[in-house]
Amino acid sequence: MGFWLVLLFTLLTCTNLSKSDPSDEACLTHLSQSLSDPTSSLQNWTKSNFANPCNGFTSYLPGATCNNGRIYKLSLTSLSLQGSLSPYLANCTNLQSLDLSSNQITGPIPADLQSLVNLAVLNLSSNRLEGEIPPQLAMCAYLNVIDLHDNFLSGQIPQQLGLLVRLSAFDVSNNKLSGPIPASLGNRSGTLPRFNATSFEGNKDLYGYPLPPMKAKGLSVLAIVGIGLGSGFASLVLSFTGVCIWLKVTEQKIALEEGKISSLMPDY
Repeated sequence: MGFWLVLLFTLLTCTNLSKSDPSDEACLTHLSQSLSDPTSSLQNWTKSNFANPCNGFTSYLPGATCNNGRIYKLSLTSLSLQGSLSPYLANCTNLQSLDLSSNQITGPIPADLQSLVNLAVLNLSSNRLEGEIPPQLAMCAYLNVIDLHDNFLSGQIPQQLGLLVRLSAFDVSNNKLSGPIPASLGNRSGTLPRFNATSFEGNKDLYGYPLPPMKAKGLSVLAIVGIGLGSGFASLVLSFTGVCIWLKVTEQKIALEEGKISSLMPDY
């Protein structure tokens, strides 16, 4: 009996160790180091708590939610957080929801987030993020929500994001994105698009359905034709006027020459 108890304890211990690899401690430590907290909202985010952030389903960290001893959700919204996103967020492999919206976070979105294979919600909206949207996010096959509105993201929307079949909410409005909207994100389903225009508006150089057609830059075709016709008519008038003046001057010269010849002829 004692042997079986020891074996059972060993198996349980090994199972518990497997859940902490890769470690949530590295994830939380580096995230804390990469962010500054001017309002002291994360006072309990300390080294001792990073080593043991969860007790079953209870979290010792504000903004964190645990599930069976692992970090399950991170929701640090509207805390005036500054700094950048740590690529070590990828160590929180059990993470299913990451919400850092309405802060002042700068820098790029780490491509390392592709390791969060259980991630369902990614909300980084209303920050100051820059750079391109990493196409590697398509590796997070369970993503239901991608909300990146009101940032300074640039470049094109990755075509790969259209492969996320679970994606039900997508918002990249009010950024600096350019190029075409991937057809797989703006395509029609019956009479409705997968995502409507509000998901994409506010990007000056972004185009394609479901956004309205871009206004033509410069002169329209009608304006060009009008200018051409106007220029042609003006040229015709000037040419005609020039011919009339030339004929008048020529006529005067001929009359003058005839007068000179007449004065030289003898009278009979």
